[in-house]
This record gives sequence, C-alpha cells and structure tokens, in this order.
Amino acid sequence: MLIPDNIHPEQTIYFNGAFVLKTIQKHRMMDMLELYVQTRSERNMTMPVFMLCIDWLYLLNLVTLNDKGMVELCS
Repeated sequence: MLIPDNIHPEQTIYFNGAFVLKTIQKHRMMDMLELYVQTRSERNMTMPVFMLCIDWLYLLNLVTLNDKGMVELCS
C-alpha cells in the first residue's frame, strides 16, 4: 500500500483552501464574512479552518487584504 488508510485529505488546509480560492476567483474582491458565507455554501468548514485557509492563500501570495478590509485576489 502506497498511501495509509488513515489520511483524510478533505480535512487539510490545502484541500479547503481550494474552495476559498475558487470562491474568491468568482468575485475577485469580497468582504471577509461574505467570502466565508459563500465558501460555506460549497464546502462546510469552521471559521478557524477558513481563517487558516486565508492565511495559507496569503502566504502563497494569492490573496491580499486591501485598505478597505476586503479580501482581494492577487493578479
């Protein structure tokens, strides 16, 4: 067996971050809470997991927080 049975990729920030990124790509710029609500409509996740996803996407330079407090997709 190459991959152990106890791995749950759907619980990773990598996996959940893809849903956050997909949502922000549709709108390019969103309020943090609205982004959370829109993301939850496709993938159920807790606010702490969502925030870790935002942190991860920020570290990858895929999203940024602008002066108005909106999450913005980096170009």
